[in-house]
Amino acid sequence: MAKEFNTTGSCNPECHYMVNVDDKLAKIRELVDNGKYFTINRARQFGKTTTMDLLYKKLKNVYKFIYISFECDSVETWQTTESFCSSLIGKFLEELTQSEDYDYWKSCKDAVKSLEDLSSAISRFCEKSELPVIVMIDEVDKSQDNQIFLCFLGMLRNKYLKRTRENSHSTFHSVILAGVYDVKNLKLKIRSDEEKKYNSPWNIAVRFNVDMTLGAEGIKGMLDEYESDYHTGMDTKIIADEIYRMTSGYPFLVSFVCSLIHEEFCGDWSDDGVKKAIKWIVVNNSTLMDDLSKNLENNSELKRMLEGILLHDKEYLFEPDVPAIRLGNMFSFIKNDETGHVAIHNLIFEQKLYNYFMAEQSLKEEISFSTNRSIFVSGGKLNMPLVIERFKDLLESESRSSDEEFLEKQGRLLFLCFLKPIINGTGFYYVEPQTRNDGRMDIVVTYGGEEFIIELKIWRGMKYEARGEVQVSEYANTRGLKKAYLITFSFLKEKVVQVEPEWKIVNGVDVYEGIIWAKRK
Repeated sequence: MAKEFNTTGSCNPECHYMVNVDDKLAKIRELVDNGKYFTINRARQFGKTTTMDLLYKKLKNVYKFIYISFECDSVETWQTTESFCSSLIGKFLEELTQSEDYDYWKSCKDAVKSLEDLSSAISRFCEKSELPVIVMIDEVDKSQDNQIFLCFLGMLRNKYLKRTRENSHSTFHSVILAGVYDVKNLKLKIRSDEEKKYNSPWNIAVRFNVDMTLGAEGIKGMLDEYESDYHTGMDTKIIADEIYRMTSGYPFLVSFVCSLIHEEFCGDWSDDGVKKAIKWIVVNNSTLMDDLSKNLENNSELKRMLEGILLHDKEYLFEPDVPAIRLGNMFSFIKNDETGHVAIHNLIFEQKLYNYFMAEQSLKEEISFSTNRSIFVSGGKLNMPLVIERFKDLLESESRSSDEEFLEKQGRLLFLCFLKPIINGTGFYYVEPQTRNDGRMDIVVTYGGEEFIIELKIWRGMKYEARGEVQVSEYANTRGLKKAYLITFSFLKEKVVQVEPEWKIVNGVDVYEGIIWAKRK
C-alpha cells in the first residue's frame, strides 16, 4: 500500500509520510526513564496521540504500558466511584488482552468498589510486575472537570509521594496524560464541609518542555521520502522552507498542505502549489479552522487581543499568567516571539483571522464596497495601480460621512475588504507579520503569475514617508521585484503635498505611492 499524508487520527510511519521526531521522543524518554509524571498539553491536532503511539512502540520492550483513552466514555462512567473504577479496569483489560496480567485485572473488576480498593490493586500489580509500569491516558480533557476523576488524580499523587518514602515499586513508574488543557492546574476539593479547601491533584507533574512543532529540516526529510517515491522534480528544501514559513511547523497544517498539493492540486510542488493549498485551508471548513472562530466567539478578551495585534499594531508582553494569553497559547493560536511579545502562531491562522475580522466588519456595514472585479483585471493580469486609485477615491468620499476614529483604526482592514473580492477565486494574499511593530503592514498579493508588495502605513510626516518608500523598495528587492506599492492614510486637517497617486524610483524599484486624505469634513 502506498504511503500518504495523513490528516485524520494518529500517524503511522509505515503508512504515512512523516517528519522524523526521534529527537523529540528522546527528550520524552528522559522524563519516562526518570520516573516523571507529566502532561502533554498541546492544541488540537498537534501530534499528541501520534507522539504517544510512537513512544509506546519505541519503549514497549523496556516498560509495561497501559495505554488508554477517555474519549468515548459514556455519562454513566462518571456517575459514581464504583462505575468509574469498573470502567477504568475495563480499559486495562482491553489493553492487556494478550498479556499474562489479564487474569489479575479480571479478578479485580468485581472486587474494586472504591478508589481505596483501586489504589491497593494498583500497588499489588506494580509490585509483581517484572517491568516498570507506564500509564498513558489520552483525551484526558473529556473528564477533567469531573470530581471523581480529580480524586483519581489525587490518589495517584498520594501514591507518587509515598513511593519516595516506602516501596518505590508500589505504584506506576510514570504517568503521562495528554490533552489540550493542562490538568496540572486543576483544583481538587478535599473537604466537603462549608470550609472549602483546595489542592492540586497534579502538582507533582513536571513541566513538559518539548517543542512539538515540525522544523523545516524535518519537513524536507519527509518530502525527500515522498520525492523518492514520486520523482516530481521538486526542490524539497525550497518547498519545505515555504511550508514551514506559512505553518510555523504546526503538525496538522504541515500534513494538510502536503495532502492538498498531492491530492487536490495534482502534485503541484511549487511555491504556487503551496499557496493554493493554504488558500484552500483558509477558505474551506476544517475542524481546526472551526475551532479558531469558535474560540474567538467564546472568549472576548482573546478576540480583543488578536484584533489588537493584527489591526492596530498593538504589542502585548507574553505573560502566560494573563488569562487571554494563557488561553491563546494553550490553543496554539499565539506564540512567544523572539522579543518576548505575543505573536500569531502562523501565517495561515493570520489569514483566517483577517478574513474573520473582514467578514465581521462587512456585517457592521460601516462602509459598503461594491467592487466590479472586471475593471481591475485585463488579460488575466491585475491592475494594482487602478485598485489603489479606486480605493483612494472611495475612502476619501466615504470619509466625509464616516467616523474619523473608525477610519483611522480600520483603514487597513478596509483595504483588505476592498481587495479580497477582486482577487477572490484566483489570487492569494498574506500579511507579513514582522512589519507590524514598525507601525506598518506589508501585504503580499499573487495574481496571474505576478507578485505585488503593498505597504500600508499612517502619515507621520515627510521623513517617515520617505522611510516607508525605502522600506518597501528594499523588501521588493529581497523578492526580486521591480515594482512596489505604498498606501498612506493621512488624518491631517490639511491635505499633504501629493494629491494623485504617482510613481517614484527608489533603490532601483518603481514605487507607486498613493496618499489617502481621510480627514472627515
